[in-house]
Amino acid sequence: MRIRLLCAVLFLAVPMASSFAADCSGLPSATELQRYLNTAPSVETPIGGLFGGTLMWGAIVNRDGEICAFITSTADPKKVWPGSQAIAKAKAYTANAFSNDALPLSTARLYTFTQPGHSLWSLGQSNPFSPFFLAPPDGRGGGKDQIAGGLIFFGGGVPLYSGGRIVGGLGISGDTSCADHEIAKRVRTLAGMDPPGGAEVDDIWYPLDGPSVFMHPYCLSTYRNGIFVGTETAVKSY
Repeated sequence: MRIRLLCAVLFLAVPMASSFAADCSGLPSATELQRYLNTAPSVETPIGGLFGGTLMWGAIVNRDGEICAFITSTADPKKVWPGSQAIAKAKAYTANAFSNDALPLSTARLYTFTQPGHSLWSLGQSNPFSPFFLAPPDGRGGGKDQIAGGLIFFGGGVPLYSGGRIVGGLGISGDTSCADHEIAKRVRTLAGMDPPGGAEVDDIWYPLDGPSVFMHPYCLSTYRNGIFVGTETAVKSY
């Protein structure tokens, strides 16, 4: 009797588990994402940063925040900063979590809001990243179909759209945050997933653009859309 009952429970559990699988249909696969990552650094150059956007982790989440794909631009993941895997996944989650159909918000545009003295200070403590969903440096495993969470408020995360509606988020990490944003912007366009209003509707905003609550600081060797805009201020002393 107990054996029959156990078998019935296991039988019912199978379809229930599959019903909760992540819906990643319509979003780029890991193979497609890697192709976009390799193409993006040659689009509207230069990219700026430390490596010209060539050593990147990329991650994609669906609208529920579940990880659908992640991969490095290189064949050997160990050539990319290991710490950038978590950052890419958190950027993808953040861009999706705080964008909707009406207002796309790149992670770059959340920078000032989340600084001390501004209205969203401490937001980053609301949803910490789960390290259980990290892959080892070789890239295997790592939380696919799971919600890793994590909130990042500097450049490199953009929401993804299809048919004018948000369907997920993309996170890029592996260079300066400014270069990460440039690569994310290009990857989104290559994937055909720009928001209504175009690729620059949630573009990064710098000091040269004037005062704004959306402002992001310059990074080392900062370019936007192939045009040099500035560099991070050097520290003279402490």
